[in-house]
Amino acid sequence: MPLVQLAFTDPRAAELMNAQQYELRELYRDTDERSEPFGPRMLAGEGCVLLAYEERSQLLACGAIKKLSEHEAEIKRMYTAPAARGRGLGREVLGGLIEQGRRLGYDRLVLETGDLQTAALGLYESAGFVRIPNYGYYVGVDNSLCYALKL
Repeated sequence: MPLVQLAFTDPRAAELMNAQQYELRELYRDTDERSEPFGPRMLAGEGCVLLAYEERSQLLACGAIKKLSEHEAEIKRMYTAPAARGRGLGREVLGGLIEQGRRLGYDRLVLETGDLQTAALGLYESAGFVRIPNYGYYVGVDNSLCYALKL
């Protein structure tokens, strides 16, 4: 299955990103949205790309790059639907995002994940991301862990 690029306005992408947020609220037992305010329109513009897996027009996994500066971008909304986990789709989406970051000329990718997301932590660390101090919105957020990858 190839990676495909979807428009940020594709309702299937929004559906998968919303599923990710619902799952995180359940995991952290939150009743409120506690992650950085985010909407797919934040991905519009140069250097902001959404990548997703598609099978029989059903989205299985997604991730996005959000431009932070001329030299740095942030990985956002990495998610694999529960029924599709264990197939390496997250690793492939992340690899595609890293390659896209290189093609777009970024020097560094950063991301935030939560301390209870052990599968995500393992994925990012095995891909070469290293812990950094919390940045931006995540400064002072105790259960947030931030990572960076030099490209």
